[in-house]
Amino acid sequence: MLVTFKSAASGDLVMFEKNGRELLALLGKEPEAVRGIVTLEQLPAAIAALRTAIAADKARQAGQPADENDAETGVDRKINLSQRALPLLDLFERSLQESEPVTWGA
Repeated sequence: MLVTFKSAASGDLVMFEKNGRELLALLGKEPEAVRGIVTLEQLPAAIAALRTAIAADKARQAGQPADENDAETGVDRKINLSQRALPLLDLFERSLQESEPVTWGA
């Protein structure tokens, strides 16, 4: 299943349910909710929470050896939290700038 984040300030952001629910939990939202909203008033705190989570993930990775890439394709096998959160952070920042709330739904 998928979770879609929507805002009039940007295009839709679609994530696998597991990843979307993980980010919703980081935001203090009910991860099992079928749909919800991040209001204009909640966006600054949501942006701060994502920035904190991204920084913590990058700090944790800094002390670990990088995962090996697929030898044949050169594709990185592991997508980390900071990589998944950056598009949502961008959506939130654009939404705040244009005074638009962000909704999500499965």
